[in-house]
Amino acid sequence: MAASLTQTPESTHRIYLQDCDMLGHLNNARYLDYFLNAREDHTTQHYAMNLGQLAQGQNAGWVITKHQISYLRPSRHGETVRIRTQLIHFDNSNLVVEMQMLSDDAQRLKAVLWSKMAFVKVDSGVRADHADDLMDMLEQLDVEEVSYDPDGFDERVRQLRKELKRRRANDE
Repeated sequence: MAASLTQTPESTHRIYLQDCDMLGHLNNARYLDYFLNAREDHTTQHYAMNLGQLAQGQNAGWVITKHQISYLRPSRHGETVRIRTQLIHFDNSNLVVEMQMLSDDAQRLKAVLWSKMAFVKVDSGVRADHADDLMDMLEQLDVEEVSYDPDGFDERVRQLRKELKRRRANDE
């Protein structure tokens, strides 16, 4: 692995009509698809990690054990949104990825997701420890500036909103 990995990759995504409700807003359930697809793209593009190959090679992979999501502003049909993903916590067999959906100009927060995942054996479904090389990579990717607290999701959302509000005020 390279010495400096991108800790918070981001990409843009267009909201498709098929993913929207009758009001033209992105359906709440589809936010998960957009977030998880973006994270998979980020792991492939920025870390040269194919999650399917990883599962086959190590006979283990991550399964989601919990989502926490906050819907803040609607994402609308035809709109382009920016999605950022970052690892905010990990241990021997678990990790937490924070995902943010923002307006295309990155000025307004639309949604935040914390996905908690466990590393499990494919054949048995039993938790497995991350291999040493995986732990080394996770150590590089962990965003230490985000102080993870399992009960701190709402506080983290407030913090992100305040940061963006402050940035907008400074830009004016």
